[in-house]
Amino acid sequence: MTQNATFHDIAGKSVFITGGGSGIGASLTDGFLSQGANVAFIGRSDASEFVDQMTTKHGRAPLFIQGDITDTQHLQNSMRKAADTHGGFDILVNNAANDDRHVLDEVTSDYWDWMQAINLKSYFFACQQAARLMKAKGGAIVNFSSISYIMGGAGYTAYTTANAGITAMSRSLARELGPEKIRVNALAPGWVLTDKQLDKWATPEALAGHLSTQCLKEHLAPQDIVDAVLFLSSNTSRMMTGQCMVVDGGVVVTG
Repeated sequence: MTQNATFHDIAGKSVFITGGGSGIGASLTDGFLSQGANVAFIGRSDASEFVDQMTTKHGRAPLFIQGDITDTQHLQNSMRKAADTHGGFDILVNNAANDDRHVLDEVTSDYWDWMQAINLKSYFFACQQAARLMKAKGGAIVNFSSISYIMGGAGYTAYTTANAGITAMSRSLARELGPEKIRVNALAPGWVLTDKQLDKWATPEALAGHLSTQCLKEHLAPQDIVDAVLFLSSNTSRMMTGQCMVVDGGVVVTG
């Protein structure tokens, strides 16, 4: 992974990433380790092999805690463990999500609750615990939203609804937590071509259609998102809070 910039103040910081063992999350773990941060992440699937890869690459291991982010108590206990292990808690990146496709007539109450638990509820309670752990000295929270709700994307309404909620939640928490020197921003990526996207939905026709909506005629890669998260986590953006920053190649505007 190419490192485009060095954020010196991130070195030595304690970072917690949800879903940090696969997809964009794995790139985030790699990116923060490259900056000298102490990284912990939670994920459902065993990430031992990924941890070994990161240890070999960086000379130190990220802390992997296996578990389901919809289990609020386990999620918050994991964050406490990360803080105890790394001697503090400076940065939270709420990255884990499920953009499962569905149609209106087939959505059940249980399915709706499950999607919101993954894509919105877990974000809120991770922020709640981060605020407790950051209270003494401040910190930065980056919540992954998506341009899908800004575009009015069809075929996954439960997901786009959660994304809209994440952006609204980030703005409200920024106001509430500002006096504690805790910054809260949302990041709305465009279509990033992870292995999951390529396997499930990125047909040649879909890719061409989406690229036609972008100002920049190049597909997004995980590194594009890593760079934005590092910026939002660093003191380089110290007076940015309550914002939704879009990284999508120029599909939507937020102003």
